[in-house]
Amino acid sequence: MTYGPVDFLALEFKGNQFKGEILPALLELVQNKIVRVIDFIVVQKDQDGEYQALELDQLEAEVVRIFDPLAMEISGIIQVEDIQMIGEKLENNTTAAILLFENLWAIKFGEAALRANGRMVMFERIPLEVVNETMQLFTEAEVEADARLSKA
Repeated sequence: MTYGPVDFLALEFKGNQFKGEILPALLELVQNKIVRVIDFIVVQKDQDGEYQALELDQLEAEVVRIFDPLAMEISGIIQVEDIQMIGEKLENNTTAAILLFENLWAIKFGEAALRANGRMVMFERIPLEVVNETMQLFTEAEVEADARLSKA
């Protein structure tokens, strides 16, 4: 069986309230077989800086119902060290969702590359914030260039 690359993602939510607002976007990715959630942990950090990790079966029933449509296959791959690292990075009075998800979209592409005797030389994920900042800078530069051209 071939697997796609797996991403580790930790999202912090202020106020120790995790209501599932991001669920529709994640559910769309799962239903369209773009990703598959293979592990999930919730980390809560209180006002005193103490954190605790909760697995899906330890969450309140209403929170578990939010995640039911994802049909997650919890693997236990997220380790204690991962949880500690995220727990230490969280601000006080926050909740984090830690997810491991397999990029299903990459399986066919990777298999095709292997059949063509290709090999991956490098793969790096550029964070969303960096992409947005860079694109904003390019847009501003284009606007300035257009303004200079229109004055000429």
